[in-house]
Amino acid sequence: MSRANHVLTLSCINRPGIVSAVSTYLFETGCNINQAHQFDDTETGRFFMRVVFDRVASEPSHTALEDGFQTIANRFGMDWRMSDPAARRRVMILVSKFDHCLADLLYRWRIEELPMDIAAIVANHPRDTYAHHDFDGIPFHYLPVTRDTKLEQEHALWELVQSTESDVVVLARYMQVLSEGLAAKLAGRCINIHHSFLPGFKGAKPYHQAHARGVKVIGATAHYVTGDLDEGPIIAQDVERVTHADFPEDLIRKGRDIERRVLARALSYHLEDRVILNGRKTVVFDT
Repeated sequence: MSRANHVLTLSCINRPGIVSAVSTYLFETGCNINQAHQFDDTETGRFFMRVVFDRVASEPSHTALEDGFQTIANRFGMDWRMSDPAARRRVMILVSKFDHCLADLLYRWRIEELPMDIAAIVANHPRDTYAHHDFDGIPFHYLPVTRDTKLEQEHALWELVQSTESDVVVLARYMQVLSEGLAAKLAGRCINIHHSFLPGFKGAKPYHQAHARGVKVIGATAHYVTGDLDEGPIIAQDVERVTHADFPEDLIRKGRDIERRVLARALSYHLEDRVILNGRKTVVFDT
């Protein structure tokens, strides 16, 4: 009989006995450890761990495992999460005019590369902008935004996040800046993608700016959204070399490819509980 994997992630101040306590608890509750990765951040003194395990017997239930682990978590002052393999995350995708990241996420969702349920697609452009996409019954919401209606639109967006029970919000080239208040509500569960020239080459036509400066490397960055614009904890990055023979259009085309794969990688890491926040940084157990 095949058994689904549970994932336990935790962080706390480092001290002796953490690994022993975790492994002993899982053994005594009839669980089998499949993978275990850990990291000791000697700069901050914090310890991080990700454990993949399954239950050998039908009991205890996932809820009982969580309840029992709380005693250990309290003893060590842990920030922790134990994911239920039967519970797929509900993901809301926000998009503007550029839809290459949206198309990529939809494809990866359809082939089950990304184990998630898409709760909704929200755009600040009308539905016919994406007429060439098959949303396959996914609810679509058009929330136009102007400077005068931004607060009203954000209120509607937050209500959608709540009503759709979205666990994760993905800004798939959503070209609107979230307010500090909304970013705080979505802390640790809102992922953004952008080119990695920042803080250089801000504003319009960044690839044209990069071409004018003769850059030799372009890339993309996926990070958690915070109140500091484009400065949240980084989840994933990638780069690609370019040459003097590349025109701005070549940089844009290559940039789209990098953005697609970096956003998908970051979302996959999040869905698989591979990312643990570490202040302004992240610990990513990517193996």
